[in-house]
Amino acid sequence: MAGIDYDAEIKQLQATMKTVGQVLNLDRMRGEIADLGEQVAAPDLWDDVESATRITGRLSALQGELDRYTSLESRIEDLELMVEMAQEEGDADTLADTEAELGRIKKSVESLEIRTLLSGEYDEREAIVTIRSGAGGVDAADFAEMLMRMYTRWAEQHKYGVEVYDVSYAEEAGIKSAEFAIHAPYAYGTLSVEAGTHRLVRISPFDNQGRRQTSFAAVEVVPVLEQTDEIEVDENDVRVDVFRSGGPGGQSVNTTDSAVRLTHIPTGIVVSCQNEKSQLQNKASAMVVLKAKLLAKKKAEEAALKKDLKGDVAASWGDQMRNYVLNPYQIVKDLRTGHESGNPSAVFDGDLDDFMEAGIRWRRGAEKVDA
Repeated sequence: MAGIDYDAEIKQLQATMKTVGQVLNLDRMRGEIADLGEQVAAPDLWDDVESATRITGRLSALQGELDRYTSLESRIEDLELMVEMAQEEGDADTLADTEAELGRIKKSVESLEIRTLLSGEYDEREAIVTIRSGAGGVDAADFAEMLMRMYTRWAEQHKYGVEVYDVSYAEEAGIKSAEFAIHAPYAYGTLSVEAGTHRLVRISPFDNQGRRQTSFAAVEVVPVLEQTDEIEVDENDVRVDVFRSGGPGGQSVNTTDSAVRLTHIPTGIVVSCQNEKSQLQNKASAMVVLKAKLLAKKKAEEAALKKDLKGDVAASWGDQMRNYVLNPYQIVKDLRTGHESGNPSAVFDGDLDDFMEAGIRWRRGAEKVDA
C-alpha cells in the first residue's frame, strides 16, 4: 500500500499516545474535572465572579485537553479500520484517503507529544504575559498591540481563558504595554518559548512617505504562582499608588481611583492592574503578578549563576528571537529554531502552534547540550 507499513505506523502512534497519556496523568485529570464540575454546579458559584471565572476556565481547558486526547485515540482506532478496508478493496481513492488520514493523525499526535517535553518546575502552570513596545515609535506601539491580539487569538482558538490585567495605550496608536493571564494547563511551559524581542519590518502605515520601518517589541512570560510557592513580599518594600483607569486616547474608564500600581522598591519591578472596579481586587491581582515576576527574577538569577559557574558562553534566549517581515517579501522566521511561515497574516491571527512546538523542541535540545 503505497510503500507504507501501516501496522508499524499505527503501533508507533499508539506507543506515543501511551507515553503522552502517562505524562498527562489522565486519571488525575479526570478527577480534577469531576471536582471542578461539582464546584461549577454549586448555586453560589458566581457570588465570587473572579473565582468562578477561574474555575470555569480551568474546567473548560482541562476538558478540552482530555477531549483532544480521547479524540485522537478514536481516530487511530478508525484508521485501523480504514487500513483494513483499503487492503480489502484496493482501489486508489481508498488508498489515498487512508494515507492522507495517517498524515493528519501523525501531525496531531506530534503536536500532542510536545506536552511530554514540558517537564520544567513551573511548566504546567498558567501564564502571565507582558508585552512592551520598544524602538520604533508609533510603529512599535502598533506592533505591540498586534502581538497582544496574536496571543489572545491563539488562546481563543484553543478555548483558553484570557484575563487582561492592564493595558497602557499609546497616544497615536497601539499600546505602550499590556499584561494579561492565559488560564490553561501548561500555558507557561508552552508560552515561555515566546519570551524575547520580536522584530517587525514593514511599510509604515503611519509614514505619509510610505517608507519601510523596523520596530521592536518585547515579550515576557512568567508562571502564575500558587499559595505553596515560597515568595514572601514585605509590605514595607512595596509602594502602592492608586489612579483612575484609562482607555484609548486617555478616555476615562472609571470615575474613581480604582486602578492600582505596585512598585517593589528593592528590585524596581512595577506592575499595574485596572481590570476590576474595586481597588482591593486590583491590588490583589497586581500582587499576583508582582510575586510571579519576583519568582521569575529569582530563577533567572539562579540560572545565570549556574551558567557562569559552568563557563557557558553559548548564546542564550535573548534579543530578536523572531522576525516578522511584511516588505519587501512576506515571512515570519524564528531565529533560534529556523522555523518559518510564508503567511504572516495567519501568524498574526494566532497560528502559532508550529512556532511554539519548534521552540519547545529546540529548548529541550539546548538543555541536553547544557546538561
